[in-house]
Amino acid sequence: PANRSDKTTKSIVLIHGGGWNAGSKNDFASYIDTLQKRFPDFAIFNIDYRLATSNTIFPTQENDVKSAIDFIAANATKYGVNKNEMALLGTSAGAHLALLQAYKYDSIKIKAVIDFFGPTDLTTMYNKPWHSMIPYLLQMLTGTTPAANPKVYQQSSPAYFVNEQSSPTLILQGGNDQIVNPSQSRLLKEKLERAGVDHELVIYPRERHGWSGANLVDSFDRIEAFLKKQMLSK
Repeated sequence: PANRSDKTTKSIVLIHGGGWNAGSKNDFASYIDTLQKRFPDFAIFNIDYRLATSNTIFPTQENDVKSAIDFIAANATKYGVNKNEMALLGTSAGAHLALLQAYKYDSIKIKAVIDFFGPTDLTTMYNKPWHSMIPYLLQMLTGTTPAANPKVYQQSSPAYFVNEQSSPTLILQGGNDQIVNPSQSRLLKEKLERAGVDHELVIYPRERHGWSGANLVDSFDRIEAFLKKQMLSK
């Protein structure tokens, strides 16, 4: 927006999905237009990260997102944004990366995180898969299994890092999601509830892995209300 200030301008960082091995920031073109209309005074950052391959297994993607957030903060004066007034919004794998950044690192305190159907516990995903391809995807992503290297799976799971200082979280989930089972979002909700973290879980019973139409409008209504509560009313 015009007349930005590193004292007052808040920002939203978008992190795309795609199973960690596909997708790009271009996937958010329609989201950006909607966010600009709803938050005309917010700056919007739309980032990419290296996609997972045999040479760029996890935590490459996690580290890239952290580097991007740190870069924005280090250049806050140049960009005209307040580095302490930042929200993250991610979809699917991008939501997983957003949650990791918000919960695991404290160099930049994330004011709020929007989680569109993000994986939250990779160990449970691997050991109790709801789709036969999930273990293969996670083994490709991490280069290992929970039995061989449980620490890698724990360190890659946002649910393991929830505590009373975690960022307020809005979780948006399709009840009929065939890619990320709703149990992942319910597990995160339980963790946030026990820690006393401000949160909200919204399940759209008939939706799958992503949605459009009236339910997407409802999602953005909820995002608007949530971010206004967390970032504009305090």
